Parts: sequence; structure tokens; C-alpha cells
Amino acid sequence: MTDVPAESPPLVAHAAQFDDNTAIVMGDRQFSYRDLFEQSGRVAAALLDGRSDLQEARVAFAVPPGFEHVVIQWGIWRAGGIAVPLAVMHPPAEWSYVLQDADVAIVIASGTLFHGLLPVAAELGLSCVPGESLYERPLRSHLPPIETSRRAMILYTSGTTSKPKGVVSTHGMIAAQIQSLIDAWEWTERDVILHCLPLHHIHGIINVLCCALWSGARCEFVPRFDADLVWKRFLRPDDLTVFMAVPTIYSQLIQAWQNFTEEEKQAATAACQKFRLMVSGSAALPVEVLERWRSIAGHTLLERYGMTEIGMALSNPLHGERRPGHVGTPLPGVELRLVAEDGDEPVAGTPGEIQVRGNTVFEEYWQRPEATAGAFSKDGWFQTGDIGECHEGHIRILGRNSVDIIKTGGYKVSALEIEARLREHPWIMQCAVVGLDDVQWGQLVCAAIELQAGCDLGLRELRVWGKERLAPYKVPSRLKVVQSLPRNAMGKVVKPEVLELFSDS
Repeated sequence: MTDVPAESPPLVAHAAQFDDNTAIVMGDRQFSYRDLFEQSGRVAAALLDGRSDLQEARVAFAVPPGFEHVVIQWGIWRAGGIAVPLAVMHPPAEWSYVLQDADVAIVIASGTLFHGLLPVAAELGLSCVPGESLYERPLRSHLPPIETSRRAMILYTSGTTSKPKGVVSTHGMIAAQIQSLIDAWEWTERDVILHCLPLHHIHGIINVLCCALWSGARCEFVPRFDADLVWKRFLRPDDLTVFMAVPTIYSQLIQAWQNFTEEEKQAATAACQKFRLMVSGSAALPVEVLERWRSIAGHTLLERYGMTEIGMALSNPLHGERRPGHVGTPLPGVELRLVAEDGDEPVAGTPGEIQVRGNTVFEEYWQRPEATAGAFSKDGWFQTGDIGECHEGHIRILGRNSVDIIKTGGYKVSALEIEARLREHPWIMQCAVVGLDDVQWGQLVCAAIELQAGCDLGLRELRVWGKERLAPYKVPSRLKVVQSLPRNAMGKVVKPEVLELFSDS
């Protein structure tokens, strides 16, 4: 076992016990837990550069997913810094926003990302350090002690409803988020997970990478998501056990499967049987996608609910009934309640805001004390802004209070419910429903849709079809046919951008 000081960051200290186990796989290259510990120690020494402690200086890094990404994140933590992972696919303007908002002290980039980030950093008066140069320092005998109460990471919200905010988590909160999922999903060192998600988002960082490393499991990276590439990896006679993805990834895997020969389809279905767990999250999972994947893979996808500020809060069970359209019950260590508009607990089956508290909940919004205070109720519950209903203890998400609950003609309707119904139309491939402010009705129900190739659908035809399946006030009164809905890096539809499509209506 690698000799790790007890005062190391919790994840580093816990993972070091697995020593020579394979931790990271990238193509034909394999790296052990010992490799992670030794190389992250060199990174920490380089970042300290003679200092005793970074004292929570913010360190932003743009590094492709894989071994080097993990090493740099661990090195930042071990040096006493706050890790600020940058989205590798973001444009320079978004990098600049994060660097300024987080008041970053050190910027790191690797490979081609270095040349993209260098002018952004220079414009802000910051130097940009090539990641490859951080392995040159010898290991130090002493690194700063890292208490669990220290700030560890700033992740930026997806910005689907407002300007991104920096969500601050401590080492203790990250450990609590990981342990909750370890307990619920029964991770062990025998697990092998294929990682194809971004590493600037809690789904890819906590649910996949950190849970695997805490458990001593193996995390295999693909260079990018490609449906054919992922199916090819599934088909290898190997020991993959866990897969986690967003609904759009499962939809693309389904589309790729449909183009297979009958023999290839049978082989792909058989390959899925080796997995013990397949999870979907980060966006609402359409029931039709869940059912189609179940028919292909033999797995009922485990849906869960979480957000940057709280980690994961709800999950369908690992063992037992998984209810389509529901995100399950509270995870270990998570307290959850629903609150109606009048402040009381709603009657079972009626809407209420989801509120959460516990050791997994974030510390603060970076340099936004008013936003932080406004996010919590007077009695200390984090107010998610998401609306849900409770059915026999299981929560169904109706959408975000601000964008997915549409108030029209005195009624409150769920955009997610309307979207689910519209996707039943044989010509509609994907859709997004928003509420457009209107003097007469309060808000109008508006739908933006992606159509199947070669299809044409007008508002009049859609309304005729919709009135047979939806209450009249839920039927869209505005329609936009688009080539592609605006989405963020996690495949989540950006509703404010959808709303802009109707600004000239």
C-alpha cells in the first residue's frame, strides 16, 4: 500500500489503499493508483513552487479526460488549491468568464488546449502553465494538511436558466456525495466503467470518476463520445460492469443499433448483459427511450436526480422496481421534502418544490452571498427550484419552477409532460416546450421540434393531433421547426435559447 499521509484529501487517501490496481485505462495504456498518487505529488510540488500551501487559491485547468486530468485535479487538491475544471469544448469567451468570475490565480492547459487558452489567460494578465511541465519536480516529503472543511472545487452551473454561477464544494461534501452513491449503487473494486462524459460537470466527475476511484475500480476513458465507438467497446469480450450516460447518448446508441445487421443486433444485445448497472441522468429521460433501451439491452435504466449544488439526491433502487418517469427516493444521507406554494407539505400526488439538506449540499455560490442566502429557506433547506410530485414515496419531476412550469389561462402545466406527449407523434424526433409571456393568457405554450427526415408538420396539424391527447390549454399555440435544439455540453436543452426562437412570433 502506498504510504499516504492521513491529512491528504479524502479521495486521495482512500484511493491510495488500492496501490497497484489499475485505475485508469486510455486505449492500450494503463495507469495504477500508485501512478496517480506519485504523479499528483509531483504536480502538487510544482504548483507550490516552494510555498507551503496554496491556501485555497483557485486553479483552473483545461485538460482532456484521462489520466492527466485526474493527476492535475489531485495535484491541485494536495497542494491546498481549489480545482476549477474548464469545459474543453467551450469557446474562449466562456473560459474568460470563468477565469474572471472565480478570480483564478493559476491556469493550466495541456496539448492543443494550451494554445487556445494561452491568449485568453494573457488578456486577463494570467500566465498559462503547460500541464506537461508539472511532472518535472521531485516529490516533496511534506504537503499541506487538507481538512475536510477546506474548499475543494468550483463547478459552474450549466446556465440553462441564468448566467452560470460557481458552486463551491468542500472536500467533506465531495466525500459525502461519493459515499452516498457507493452505498446506494454498491460500487466495488471489481467494477469497470466506461467514461464518455465531460469532466467539468458533476455527473462525469462525481458519479463516474470519483466513485470509481474511491472504490478501487477501473475507469476506462474513450477519447470522445461516438455511438459506433461505444458499441464497439461494449462488444469486446471484456469485463465492463457499469455505464452512465445522458438521455441523448442513449438515443444515439439506439439509432446506431437500428443500423446494425440482425447478427450485429443480437451480439450488441448480448454484450449489454454483462453490465450490472446502467444509469441515466442530467436531463429528463423520455419514457419511450427507456422502453426502447430496455428492449435492446435488457436493462431498465436507473434514473436518478441531482444537480451541481447537491450532488445526487434521489435514485431509483439498484434492486427492486424502477418506475418509468420517476427518479426514485432519497439517497443515503440525504433529507428531502416537497413544499407547496403556501409553504405547507403538498397533498400526495400534487406539486411542490423539491428541497434538500444534508452533508452533500454545497457550501456557497462563489462571491455571491445574496444568491447563496436566497437559495436556502429560513430553516436551512436548499431550494432546488425543481417541481416534483410524490407517488407512494417515489418522486416524479415536473420541471423547473422558472422554465418548465407554464402558467396559462389560470392553469399550471408541466412543459415536461407536454414534451413527453409530443414525442409520441410519429414525425417528431425531439422537442422542447416553453412559456412565452402573453397579456391575455399569462403565457402561451410554445413548442420547438426536430422532425424526422423528410417530414413536414405545421401548427394546425399539430393542434388537431394534440387536442386528441392533451387538455386544450396544454396544446401548443406556437410552433417552430428547427434543425437542432440548442443544447449544452451535457445534452440538456437550453430553454432560454429555445424561448428566443419565439421572440419574433
